[in-house]
Amino acid sequence: MNNDVKKRNNQGTIASVIGILVNILLAIGKMTVGFISGVISMVADGMNNLTDCGSSAISMLSFKLSSKPADKEHPYGHERIEYVCSVAVAFIILLVAFETVKSSIEKIISPSESDFSYLAIAVLLVSILAKFGLFFYYRVTAKRINSDILKATAVDSLSDCISTSVVLITVIIGTLTGVNIDAYASILVALFIAYSGIGVLRETLSKLIGQAPDEQTVNFIKQKVLSHEGVLGIHDVAVYSYGPNKYFASVHVEVDASVDVLLSHELVDDIERKFANETNIILTGHLDPIVTNDEEVNGLREKTIGFIKKIDDRLTIHDFRMVRGERHTNVLFDVAVPFDVTLSHQEIRKIIESEITACNDKYRCIITIEHTL
Repeated sequence: MNNDVKKRNNQGTIASVIGILVNILLAIGKMTVGFISGVISMVADGMNNLTDCGSSAISMLSFKLSSKPADKEHPYGHERIEYVCSVAVAFIILLVAFETVKSSIEKIISPSESDFSYLAIAVLLVSILAKFGLFFYYRVTAKRINSDILKATAVDSLSDCISTSVVLITVIIGTLTGVNIDAYASILVALFIAYSGIGVLRETLSKLIGQAPDEQTVNFIKQKVLSHEGVLGIHDVAVYSYGPNKYFASVHVEVDASVDVLLSHELVDDIERKFANETNIILTGHLDPIVTNDEEVNGLREKTIGFIKKIDDRLTIHDFRMVRGERHTNVLFDVAVPFDVTLSHQEIRKIIESEITACNDKYRCIITIEHTL
């Protein structure tokens, strides 16, 4: 989980520089041949490569800025700059798509002759191969360093392969048959470009709003905490991302209530320290004592677990306790419910209450229902 930030930034910068150089060469080749031959879809594809240069430049800038250390105004660092830069890349892509559609419509209204050639076919073939190579390189690098902006650039490169293939088909048809569908193909290219931009924008905005952490990260936290002797269970795992390489997390750590509270506190401190030293996750643990030597509490807890598993096997409970009084006994606990469970909280609460009161009519349920990851 732990990444060397300097190494990550170096690899990201190298990938960005390679992208700039390749896209400049492709843009020059396509736009030169496109202008000479009058193939507007080829010029549009070349303009798309120019936007890719801008995207790579923004990507390179984002690696530089996001590596700045935390300061008074930004105590959690600057790594979210990478998300902001991804939004900028998305808007550039959408702008090019709009301009491409605009110029294509103008050519449909006022058509002009295009001089299709085998040179254009050769340039487009080279472009497809180069873009597929960039896609593979970006994807591998993005996975290695966990970079959202490189993932977006990889998707954009694959979209370029598709859009360039459309232009290639257009040029081949024009060369062999003389049929000019250039302007219509240019609109199709623009749609591919726009689709790519919308995808990047949607994914990045989701992370800025507060996207749920991936399952791998949550499972890693759970397994690492549970691996410590003395931890009986965990719940209320919350993960907050301040960039692709920085996480803050909190977790409730269940321990035996009969153990000295200072020893349990030391256990939680050790867990937090290991996360800080061994991972890129800053973890805060909340001590949650569990009564383990009360037969009535243990028995009812096990029965309650059985009740909720009948509702949905993914439901869990925590903070289970009983407060005994003269006339009735309060049974207090939390139920963790995944977001996609179809039953309402009121329905779940009603089912559980009926099952528990059937065990003993003196039981009074105080149930807190919460969403879980």
